[in-house]
Amino acid sequence: MGKVKDIIRIFPALLLLLIAPLSHAGTDAGKETYLKRCAGCHGKDGTGNGPAARFLNPAPRDLTAGVFKWKTTPFDEPMPSGDDLYAVIAGHNAGPGWSGLGNTAMPGWSDTLSKGEIRDVAAYLKKLGGLDAPRKPSISASAGPSATAAAIETGKRLFKDRCAECHGAQGRGNGAKRLKDDWGGRTWPRDLTKSWTFRRGGGREAVYATMTVGIPGTQMPSFADPKSKKMLTNGERWAVAGYAASIDEPAKTPGTDTVVRAARTDGVLPSTPADAAWAKTAYASFFLTPQIIAGDRLYAPALDAISIKAVYNEKDIAFLVEWDDRTEGIPRDAKSMEIAGGEVEPDSVALEFPAEPPRDGDAQLPCFGMGDSLGQVNIWQWKNAVLEPLRLIDANGPRNMRERDAVASGLSANGVYDNGAWRVVFKRPLRTATPEIQFEEGRFIPIAFAAWDGSNGEKGSKHVMTPWFWLRLEPPADRTAYVWPIVAGILAFAAEWAWLVKRP
Repeated sequence: MGKVKDIIRIFPALLLLLIAPLSHAGTDAGKETYLKRCAGCHGKDGTGNGPAARFLNPAPRDLTAGVFKWKTTPFDEPMPSGDDLYAVIAGHNAGPGWSGLGNTAMPGWSDTLSKGEIRDVAAYLKKLGGLDAPRKPSISASAGPSATAAAIETGKRLFKDRCAECHGAQGRGNGAKRLKDDWGGRTWPRDLTKSWTFRRGGGREAVYATMTVGIPGTQMPSFADPKSKKMLTNGERWAVAGYAASIDEPAKTPGTDTVVRAARTDGVLPSTPADAAWAKTAYASFFLTPQIIAGDRLYAPALDAISIKAVYNEKDIAFLVEWDDRTEGIPRDAKSMEIAGGEVEPDSVALEFPAEPPRDGDAQLPCFGMGDSLGQVNIWQWKNAVLEPLRLIDANGPRNMRERDAVASGLSANGVYDNGAWRVVFKRPLRTATPEIQFEEGRFIPIAFAAWDGSNGEKGSKHVMTPWFWLRLEPPADRTAYVWPIVAGILAFAAEWAWLVKRP
């Protein structure tokens, strides 16, 4: 019996001896994986000073500071849970083609690292940040009330009162404040119409969690904090989350489709962004990436996606180009300069076509970056400027550009900025007498896009862009395709009736 008591007495010590080496081994394994996978951005010592850091916006997190923005523990609990660290490393379904933190360079690692490796890295991050285990459990965001129409209307009212100052009247992140985080970096309120950019993940539950916990190190407060003037009850937070989820625009989320489909109409084409005729046409949306190929490169883009609609009739074609931009680029405007923190360039957008699109079997295309010596491109550029708002450019590369008369080509454009979004309409005849792109029904025509955020100091070759996609002028539906099934049905019915009548 005495031996049993001795074993029971020394059991905790034996357990510690067993656990300590395992914990140390896990930390060492996590460090090895961290140095291999993470140090390029976050630095060998975790201070966010890796060799890639100067090219990234936002900057990589300083993991030694012990402040983690994306956590589910309460606002008055500074420590994240182990699951929080695991989730940030593993990633989630943030948006098309990306499982990491939305609008950042932080990827999701679940397709590269095993669950054990991710847990080891999470343990190593705790060591880097000097993190203790949280004293309070994580909040639950899975049992909220239903998002009824009345609740959404309540959420809309509360949003206008509590959130619009930063997030803008329509939730596009175009509030009238210049914001910085605790590390001195420029921050922008989230565009709530683009849930695919949410770093905690999209949906009502994710918005509720962010409102309840807040985002440490930023101006996003906890609306559950009773000391805050903006404090909301649990039901009110769910109502605002329901409203935020309701203004999401999934139809403008970039996907895998690579074709802009221009719809045929027999009427007059819409000539302004507000024309109701655009509502009958579907969007095609694409990711925008920074131009880092040549010239003045852009490493810190502010624009991330662009959406296009197109319609045509027997004579003309029109494009509606939309993109979200938190600031209207107005040069020498005091308010624009205050928000931008310096000089402001005009906002701008461009459509690009090869001057001679390839025929079937010919895969040769000029470079989408303003053409090259092997192929010329036509560029339609609209700019938020009083002088020269529209330019028509032929280019064989950035250093070989020639401007032509847009009026002689029949090209026109007009744009409107409204609550954090630009909408620009381009219009031109299908066929011109000038040597440039000619639009043909049913044919796949390469098309690319570029955009400039003037408040981000973008001009010239410093901009965001897309590679080549496709434009197709969809032929009108063959109405006989609907007639023949009806005729066949009538004939079959007549034959059946005749057979029944002749039966003895």
